[in-house]
Amino acid sequence: MSGEGEQRFPVGVDTRTPIPARNWDEITGEVLLLVPNIAKLLVRLMRDPRISIRRKILVGAVIGYVLSPIDLIPDFIVGLGSLDDLIFVSLAVDLLTRDSGEEIVREHWDGSVDGLDLVRSVFAWGADLLPEPIHRRFRT
Repeated sequence: MSGEGEQRFPVGVDTRTPIPARNWDEITGEVLLLVPNIAKLLVRLMRDPRISIRRKILVGAVIGYVLSPIDLIPDFIVGLGSLDDLIFVSLAVDLLTRDSGEEIVREHWDGSVDGLDLVRSVFAWGADLLPEPIHRRFRT
């Protein structure tokens, strides 16, 4: 039995050197470094003949929506105004990268594998914010 106040960790976890907490400036800096890689990935996937035309049309439609002055949630609503844009961008990128196949996406990605995993998980999370019936309609 462990003593009172003693924490139990799985075998192999090094508890001697704690990971220092990162501040928002560091996290923001790391995310900003991924933006050029994300842009290059999207351009390369849109040019790749192996990618379905349906997914390319979806990305084009989302770009048109984001650039359009007409929104589901007006931009003047502070905090929520860009939410619809972010969700639709997340959906388009998630579907494009998911349907393209692992090999093709990695072929076009310039960053690290960890960076790609982070990007994919963030866009998948954003896409999951859409109600399931809408999300399902785009997946087919």
